Amino acid sequence: MIRVLLVDDQHLIRAGLRMLCDAQPDLEVVGEADNGRDAVSLAERLTPDLTVMDLRMPGLDGITATGRILAARPAARVLVLTTFGDDDHLYPALNAGACGFLLKDASPEDLLDGIRRAAAGDSPFSQDVLRRLVRRAIQAPTEGPRTAVALTARERDVLALVAEGLGNTEIGERLHIGVTTVKTHVTSLMTKTGSPNRVRLALYAHGA
Repeated sequence: MIRVLLVDDQHLIRAGLRMLCDAQPDLEVVGEADNGRDAVSLAERLTPDLTVMDLRMPGLDGITATGRILAARPAARVLVLTTFGDDDHLYPALNAGACGFLLKDASPEDLLDGIRRAAAGDSPFSQDVLRRLVRRAIQAPTEGPRTAVALTARERDVLALVAEGLGNTEIGERLHIGVTTVKTHVTSLMTKTGSPNRVRLALYAHGA
């Protein structure tokens, strides 16, 4: 069971997220907060597996709250869910320690997948956010050449599409395979390349 703390200043958003999570057999909403200060307090008291964090809230904002939660409990996981995907929100959130960054226009399926992946230690990103992260990282200096690993033909196909910033559903549609199969290939690619998340995997594909 994944224990989730929901943080958003809009009651309607929290209610929708709770309904979505409560319908899943492996998710349990253990608390809700409508501001960053209460989020920090509840995260300390409830020790959820994952905090789903909005960014713009009255009083203490989500970026500051994320930093305080992780300062108190470094092993905590905070997944940003926001309307604002610009760099002014993205990079401060990641610098504060957020493990992923999803936009509120995500489909219910992508949101649930992101929650599960974040709780499991992965770093989920909305596709346009992932593309921007990859573009920026490619432009940065690299430490040296990547280590070559043996990949199957299908793994190379999947890797190329991950490098484009495509999500699992899009990759499955492009290659005419199921989403579960895509996830299996992505997991195998991460293991073989030593990539902790899709951003690093995309960078590997670009030779960074």
